[in-house]
Amino acid sequence: METVEQTAASRDRLGGGPWYEAWRRLRRNRMAMFGLGVVLCLVVVGGLAGLLAPHDPYQIDLQNRLSSPSREHLFGTDDFGRDIFSRILYGARISLQVGVLSRSVALSLGILLGVLAGYFGGKLDQTIMRLTDVMFAFPTLLFLIGVTAAFKPGLTTLFIAIGLVGWAPMARLMRAQVLATKQNDYITAARALGVSSSQIIRRHLFPNCLAPVIISFSMGMAAAIMAEASLSFIGLGAQPPTPSWGSMISLGREYLRTAPWLTVYPGIAIGLTVLGFNLLGDGLRDALDPKMRI
Repeated sequence: METVEQTAASRDRLGGGPWYEAWRRLRRNRMAMFGLGVVLCLVVVGGLAGLLAPHDPYQIDLQNRLSSPSREHLFGTDDFGRDIFSRILYGARISLQVGVLSRSVALSLGILLGVLAGYFGGKLDQTIMRLTDVMFAFPTLLFLIGVTAAFKPGLTTLFIAIGLVGWAPMARLMRAQVLATKQNDYITAARALGVSSSQIIRRHLFPNCLAPVIISFSMGMAAAIMAEASLSFIGLGAQPPTPSWGSMISLGREYLRTAPWLTVYPGIAIGLTVLGFNLLGDGLRDALDPKMRI
């Protein structure tokens, strides 16, 4: 009896039966847990960069420029004598900020437009879907370059541009989820009882469409971080001396043979971060998608 009560209490603490079962499936996925560990490390490193960084990431020391990795400078220094390790730690904060903010913009627009298109249908649905077709017609990187080049380069422009590019897939996904969910009997019953459309969307439709939102957010973080690194690499993202991983790789191109650490360590940071979010996203998909359950 005690075991049953403890199990029930544990399920309640984790948000109920379905979410508890999803967490159990996620824990059994070793690759997903590895991805979760990478993401948690990134969050800790980004949040505590000011405490963990051994040097000021903006401090210029021309006497130690292009120093190879050592005890004093774990990852060496760049062409201005700045500590690479400290700049990578602060770069994690920049990547997280851009990823979270841009995905928040994309998901907010995508969820809103997708729910409206799926629930109300008609001309509104056709208009929104044609907008998504227009968005899909443009190459993502080219569209990002055009938006960021049209305005003053910086982090604010960056996360808005990435967010505007990423809403279309979320809108189509939410529309499909709403179209499938609104056919259920409890939605029909709610309409018959006179429940308003806003309450039906808020209380019934959105909670049942939450799983794909979580998966999309996790997997979209990797794409957002790669987009930020790509734009910073060509000078349209974070501006110097901001320690962005993409700009660090760009500055180290001229020293690939003489000082490879300028590009190797930021590249490893980007690779691990993207791998972590992708593995976590795949694990969440397997845990939350009913079609993946055995």
